Amino acid sequence: MNLGALKSGNFRTYVFGSAFGLLGIWMQRITIGWLAWDMTDSASFVGAVAFLLFAPSIVLSPLFGVWVDRWRVKQTMLVLQSINATLSAVLWAVVALGWATPLVIALITLLIGMVIAANHPVRMALTPRLVRRHQVGSVVTIVAINFNIARMVGPALGGVLIATIGVAETLFVQTMLFAPYLFVITRLSLRPRRDSGSAQEPFFRALGAGVRYVWHSQTVREAMLIAGVLALVARGALEVLPPLADGVFERGAEGLGVLMSVTGFGAILGGFSQAIMPPQEPGRLPLTTRMAIVFGLILVAMLGLSPTWEVALAVAAGMSFVTTITAISTQTAIQLDLEDDMRGRVMSLWAVIAAGGSALGAGAMGLLADWLGYQTALIWTGSLAALSVAAYLLAVRFKA
Repeated sequence: MNLGALKSGNFRTYVFGSAFGLLGIWMQRITIGWLAWDMTDSASFVGAVAFLLFAPSIVLSPLFGVWVDRWRVKQTMLVLQSINATLSAVLWAVVALGWATPLVIALITLLIGMVIAANHPVRMALTPRLVRRHQVGSVVTIVAINFNIARMVGPALGGVLIATIGVAETLFVQTMLFAPYLFVITRLSLRPRRDSGSAQEPFFRALGAGVRYVWHSQTVREAMLIAGVLALVARGALEVLPPLADGVFERGAEGLGVLMSVTGFGAILGGFSQAIMPPQEPGRLPLTTRMAIVFGLILVAMLGLSPTWEVALAVAAGMSFVTTITAISTQTAIQLDLEDDMRGRVMSLWAVIAAGGSALGAGAMGLLADWLGYQTALIWTGSLAALSVAAYLLAVRFKA
């Protein structure tokens, strides 16, 4: 299995500590989604909140990517997670004191989204430096597995806690989960970063160097395209699940937790599937990855056609499985040949594509759901996207 990075005690420490922080983040996400739905019964507002959570990445991630290649990345991560914990505490206080309104929830979500925008390039620059260079591919796989275990457990736990002890108490629990993560960050040691002098470049020239790197690498361009389309349609749909859980199948907060948890289970299966595959070769994107995007988009349409709750759970898990193996493969393709002093800039552009696609997709899905109906919106977007991508891949193949 491609889990060699776990031989590093330094990396194992990070995985252990980040598990707590990720659990808090996923509990936070389901709680915000539930608050948005419970306060308004509007799929558009749920989509808008999801958009606010990821939209800042479109603008801010590339800027943070340049700064990360210049700053001390460990200290930057510590500051970011401290801010995230503080925002979680503020959200808890707002709900506990009865001050929560749609506008307040939207504002806090936007602030959390700004932290996410910074966190993407910081995390992607930090984790490869916890191990030796030849273990970077393993790092991507293990981080994805760790992320998706939290994605499975966090929503289920959050849904149960919301239903049993209340929203405010659930927010307090998730705030406390950031403490172990903050402690672990202080204990990490990083591999020295190669210094090419890029830190002395003017800011926008350094940003342009990252864009040129992506543009001139065919593998990186293709990885970005695949990640973007799947994020826009499949990830966008997976960010607007409250209307499916409660609006279509009337399962409430617990149902939403179960639905998000099965997507986490599908993602874990995707992560372990990548782990047992032979190590990915540098400089190329596997054919299976290019095919997986079409299958993932077909599953979006199938989610809209699901006749029962059980079928919807299975299809949602399948969507998450495909998006995970695609995300790991595209990240690995980009990271393997990437120099440490370019990592923040290039991976910040990947974050723009992935997180920005999710934001735009979630916002569009919310609007389409209120206009066409949630299930009809899934059917049309999934079908049209699958046909378009399949046609593109066939055209590229015949051209080659």
